Amino acid sequence: MPEVKFEVDVDKAPDEQPGANPFNRWHPDIPAVIEAEPGESMRLETLDWTGGQITDNDDPNEVRDVDLSQVHYLAGPVYVNGAEPGDMLKVEFLDMGPLNGRSEFGFTGTFSQKNGGGFLTDHFPHAAKSIWDIEGHTVSSRHIPGVEYEGKIHPGLAGCAPSKELLETWNEREQKLIEKHKEDPESIPNHPTGEPEPGVANPPTSEGALMGEMDPEQAEEAAQEAARTVPPREHGGNHDIKDLSIGSTVYFPVYVEGGKFGIGDFHASQGDGEISFCGAIEMAAYVDVKFDLVKGGMEKFGVEHPIFEPGHRGPHFEDYITFCGYSVTEDGEQRYIDSHTAYRRACLQAIDYLKQFGYTGQQALHILGTVPVEGRQSGVVDIPNACSTLALPKGAFDFDISPDGIEQNSADRGDLVVTDDPLG
Repeated sequence: MPEVKFEVDVDKAPDEQPGANPFNRWHPDIPAVIEAEPGESMRLETLDWTGGQITDNDDPNEVRDVDLSQVHYLAGPVYVNGAEPGDMLKVEFLDMGPLNGRSEFGFTGTFSQKNGGGFLTDHFPHAAKSIWDIEGHTVSSRHIPGVEYEGKIHPGLAGCAPSKELLETWNEREQKLIEKHKEDPESIPNHPTGEPEPGVANPPTSEGALMGEMDPEQAEEAAQEAARTVPPREHGGNHDIKDLSIGSTVYFPVYVEGGKFGIGDFHASQGDGEISFCGAIEMAAYVDVKFDLVKGGMEKFGVEHPIFEPGHRGPHFEDYITFCGYSVTEDGEQRYIDSHTAYRRACLQAIDYLKQFGYTGQQALHILGTVPVEGRQSGVVDIPNACSTLALPKGAFDFDISPDGIEQNSADRGDLVVTDDPLG
C-alpha cells in the first residue's frame, strides 16, 4: 500500500487531528501540507463531510442540527512539484474504501428546509436519518430493509486551489445571484418555495472555517473571502459524480503553483443527483492517488474545467425499472425544455412507485439517493418538454421490485428516524 501522507482520527475534532488539520474552504493562500513528485502515489485519509457531527445512532436531530458552515473537510492541500497555472493535474484513483476497524458505517440524511433543504425539500421538509453498515464495499441499512448491494464508492469532492482572480470571479457572480434572489425570489428558476426558503448560494464566512495550517491571524482574514466548498466550479470541487470510483482518472485545471490539490466527502454509494442533498452514504475513508502533470494541458485540451475518465469498478447492474419525467410542475405548470423539473418528476414517480412495496416516502427518497440509480437527460429538443429518466436497479433489492412483484412483495418496512421538530 502507498505511504499514508494524510492521516485522520475519527474520534477527534477536525482541528485536533494527529497530523495536519484538514481544510474546508478554497483559497490560494492555504498552505500545502504534502509534497508530491509527478508519478508519485500516496494514501490520503479523510473525515466524513461533517467532521463527525453525525454518528451511528437513531437520533435524527443530529441531521437537523448539522452546522453547515463547517463543511466539507478535505485532505491536503497537496503541492505537486512542477505544476504551474495552465497545466492539468492528472489524478488516478488507485483504490479507496472505509477506514476498516476505525469507522465502518455511513449515514444518509434528509436535511430540513430550514437547514440546507434539498432537491425535493418542498415534499420532504422534515430532517431524517438512515445509518448504513459498510462491509467491504457492500452496504445495508437497518432503517431500509430489503436493500443490500455493492456500493459505488467515490469521492464527492476533489479539486485544485483557485487563483486570486478566479476566487474573485466566484464571489462576484454568486453574490449577484444572492442579491437577485433577495430582490425577486420568483425570478430564480427551479428554486423551491416554502417557509423558510432555502438560500441560492453560500457566501464566504469565517464562521466554521478551518483554513488548514494557515496562521490563525491570516486565516481569519482569508476566510472572509474564501469560497465555500459546497458547489462544483471550474477547478473541480463538489461534483458528486458517482462513477468516479476505483480506477478513475481525473484531469484538474491548475490555477496556482503546485496545484494545491484537496479531496474528501467520500461516499460508500450514491445515485445520480445525490437527490436528498445529504443523499449519498457519507463516510470517512481512505484513497490511494497517483499524481502526474500535463504541461500546458488547459490549452492543449481546449478546456478550463475538469475532464473525467470513469473507472470500470462495479457494481454492474443489468436490469432496471425506469421512470420518466417531463417539463411540467406538480401544479401542472408547463415549463420550456426544463430538465430540472423533468428529473424532479421522474424522482417523484419513483418514490410513489416504491411506496407500493411498503416503503415510506422518506425511505424511498434515501433509496434514490444511495442506490446507484442512473439519471439521464434523455430528450432536450422536443419542445416544450424535456424528458428526464431515472433507472432503478433491480439487483439492489432482495425481492422482485418489478411491477409483477408488487402484489406479493408489499410489506410493512418500518421507517427512517424522522425528527418531529423540523425547525430545531
